[in-house]
Amino acid sequence: MQSEVKPGKYRKNKKYIPVIYKFYISQFSAILWVILSIKLSQPWLHELSKAVGFPLALFIITFIAYAPGYLVAFDTVSLLLDKQPSYRNTNPDIPITVLIAARNEADKIADTLKYISTQEYNGKIQVVIVDNNSSDGTIEAAKNAAKHYGIQCKFLFESKPGKNNALNTGLKTIDTEYFITLDADTLLHRNAINNIVSRILSAPPDVCAVAGHVLVRNSRNNILSKMQEWDYFMGIASLKRMQGLYQGTLVAQGAFSLYKTDIVKKIGGWEDVIGEDIVLTWKFFKSGYKVYFEPFAVAFTEVPTRNEAFYKTKV
Repeated sequence: MQSEVKPGKYRKNKKYIPVIYKFYISQFSAILWVILSIKLSQPWLHELSKAVGFPLALFIITFIAYAPGYLVAFDTVSLLLDKQPSYRNTNPDIPITVLIAARNEADKIADTLKYISTQEYNGKIQVVIVDNNSSDGTIEAAKNAAKHYGIQCKFLFESKPGKNNALNTGLKTIDTEYFITLDADTLLHRNAINNIVSRILSAPPDVCAVAGHVLVRNSRNNILSKMQEWDYFMGIASLKRMQGLYQGTLVAQGAFSLYKTDIVKKIGGWEDVIGEDIVLTWKFFKSGYKVYFEPFAVAFTEVPTRNEAFYKTKV
């Protein structure tokens, strides 16, 4: 088994601009953009002041132009400067466990397992599926799919409702050095596991998790799913990439992320809260660990297409 990088063995690639310089360049560019915006907006500010007064006009323009412009400029320059360090191992072969917590996913779990079976990964992949008290035959569908696609799969049952309970039940059985959490309706690109494992094996030793790049797979269903596609792409994927550039990825999302098993066990796993993946990430930070983001580890998840289901996922 290939072990994690030891302290002192992580080599910084000197051809990359240091992170602090990228931050200064992005800040300076964003400030210049705001200065230009202020100069160009003077006629607009003058005309609006006649109608609502200068203080209110300045307030309005600041929050619909200057502030958003600064943020967009900072993000844009940061992303243009972003260049991921090369993988130290492009074809890892260490064993990996994929942990799936499922509740009433009988109509989706087979596709999820199908895409796991097509992974171009040299190592052994074991899947642990925890049925969180489903009533639609999820576990039977999973067993049939695992047999059909030839996947080594362990099936567990957790009667207590809550994704955190299902994940913690599965965590107890994992004996590989690293594991991946995957939602039961999320499909992996064929190189997803290879790339996310390559990233953590190339990272410094204080990196205990890598967030994958999650996009929407049912974005063409209706206007609600199209809106969520842009939320995932602009509000999540782009933001995570920028955070990753500054070594500050704030959430390793449960839909698709990789973790060091011993670290997750040491800090007690997932809490019984809304947003258990966010809280888990914050626990990493409190313990002195970092989280990375891998843009080339791509997965596609299904988003709600009805208002009722959408509201439930946001509450």
